[in-house]
Amino acid sequence: MRVLGIDPGLTRCGVGIIDSAGPGRPPTLVLADVIRTASTMETGRRLLLLEAALVSYLERYRPDAIAVERVFARRDVSTIIGTAQASGVVLLVGTRAGISVGQHTPTEVKAAITGSGRAEKAQVTAMVQRILKLETAPKPADAADAVALAVCHLWRGAGQARLDAALAKATRGTA
Repeated sequence: MRVLGIDPGLTRCGVGIIDSAGPGRPPTLVLADVIRTASTMETGRRLLLLEAALVSYLERYRPDAIAVERVFARRDVSTIIGTAQASGVVLLVGTRAGISVGQHTPTEVKAAITGSGRAEKAQVTAMVQRILKLETAPKPADAADAVALAVCHLWRGAGQARLDAALAKATRGTA
């Protein structure tokens, strides 16, 4: 299974792609990258550039699933708007392409990668390097976060999909 992880953002949008080597084997890194747009550009144009770049990644790498960080409110709400807009583009592009798009909270990703939902960024990056058996950590931080999202989705996404399907089946049976 190939998973495309996206750490959404308008100025820097992290992109990470991993391949599953099979059950019990570590995944392998395919790509760690960042899509950049200038903060001086009009927002609609920035979103259009993000969409074009994401479509290009889908065409080139053909992922089986996409994982995007679920947007949550911090203290500074002004920074959330651009992140939410970028996340919406990811959801749109993935859904339009017929690819399953999973959303994971930062706490969920940290817990999946390090065992602690309170881990620091440096701990997550170090564990990504260790899990993928890389000589150096993916850089920049946005790309490393995207790779962590992809690993989280690989490990948790399939199980969650089975639970969702079972719940939907059970719900249909009682209706």
